Amino acid sequence: MAATKTEQDNRRIQARLEKLLNRLPGLVYRCRLEPYASRETGQYRSILEYASAGSEHLLGISAASMIEQGLNVIERMTLDVDLERMRKTISDKIVAHEPWQIMYRLLLPDGSIKWVWDQGEAIYDEQGQPCFLEGIMLDVSDQKFQELALQEENRQLRLTLEHADCLGSLVGKSQAMHKVYALILKAAENDANVILYGETGCGKDVVARAIHNYSGRRGAYVPVNCGAIPENLLESEFFGYNKGAFTGATMAKEGFLAAADNGTLFLDEIGELPMNLQVKLLRVLESKTYTPLGSNTVKTSKFRLIAATNRDLAALVREGKARADFYYRINVLTITIPPLRERKEDLPLLVKAWSERNGLELKLSQKIRVAIARYDWPGNVRELNNFLDRYAAFGEDAADFLSNVEMFLPSLPEGESLEEATKQLERILIIRSLEKCHWHRGKTAQVLGLTLRTLQRKMKALAILDHERGE
Repeated sequence: MAATKTEQDNRRIQARLEKLLNRLPGLVYRCRLEPYASRETGQYRSILEYASAGSEHLLGISAASMIEQGLNVIERMTLDVDLERMRKTISDKIVAHEPWQIMYRLLLPDGSIKWVWDQGEAIYDEQGQPCFLEGIMLDVSDQKFQELALQEENRQLRLTLEHADCLGSLVGKSQAMHKVYALILKAAENDANVILYGETGCGKDVVARAIHNYSGRRGAYVPVNCGAIPENLLESEFFGYNKGAFTGATMAKEGFLAAADNGTLFLDEIGELPMNLQVKLLRVLESKTYTPLGSNTVKTSKFRLIAATNRDLAALVREGKARADFYYRINVLTITIPPLRERKEDLPLLVKAWSERNGLELKLSQKIRVAIARYDWPGNVRELNNFLDRYAAFGEDAADFLSNVEMFLPSLPEGESLEEATKQLERILIIRSLEKCHWHRGKTAQVLGLTLRTLQRKMKALAILDHERGE
């Protein structure tokens, strides 16, 4: 009996679909579910009914052989350490009528191990009982092994950081900087949004670059100063635009989101973003999709967001100047970068780093070394580097901001290092504070902004003894 036109059309569609599925890089599968005893038990066995040609490349087993084996082919290949987790995840999603996404390892016939990404869902009958499983498996071994190697590299790096003087371009061996180093490595191991808090000039961009570099992301690092872009240009700069999207758009241009695809988008001064753009960026953060101005085509950007500010974003939310949903979305991991005045023990290292970076050996006078140690550096590391630039060119004439350095301190020998000058200055200041507080260590620690333990540690290191009370 001749096939009807509808049947012929259905066969052609089926053949095209089969051809398409066999071209996919992974394994497309369909399993029939059969209850072990009765449907009431909620326990099923899966029998493979369809496997695409991608099984040969993914698993080293032909589609025909996969179907012939039929029962639990993938489960028999799953490593024991992953099997229970894989079964439970898929079972829970079937009961919840939700799709699943899970990553696990398979032991292939040739003895090698592959990481696969399994994404699928159950098909249910009219009574709501699951009858089929359909999904696709992709090889993610390269990505996963790279991730594991990065985690091991960062673990080894953490072990060496306890006494380290730097992390990448960041310089400092103070306890405060070691905390920052640890958080950088923690942030590098995942894609969570990060917000950096710190005063102007303390190195927020350097920290953001370090997170990007240690994360191993293949895309670009795209820094954006939100406070430096006119408000009427912000949307076009972020989303890009097509030719003719507005007056003056004579050619298409990609925006920051496109440039940061698979990389890192660093938004400095994020507190300056207007509310309307916060709404649009929030949608991008949630969907990783956006539409350029003058276009109807939705584009994707898998960027990682790092934001920075020297403002109190929580206060801006309370004042109605920032959206709470946007703030909570970006505020996943917080890193606070200490100001230079709170880590003056790092000053010698920062001067040394400047010298190495510029290939110059600065010869700082005793007066300048002491003054550097005494100054509070409101502009932080940036101000220090600018001063060293000027000092290298003009000598002490560049030290106008250090003019009031004639202190009531004993003179220090010419040629004294900055580190020694810092120690002697710190010793004198601690002794004077102790004297003012009648050598009460708790009150002295409070006056100096230190913990009692830190004060005691410094007194021991600087050989400050009770017999110096002069009583």
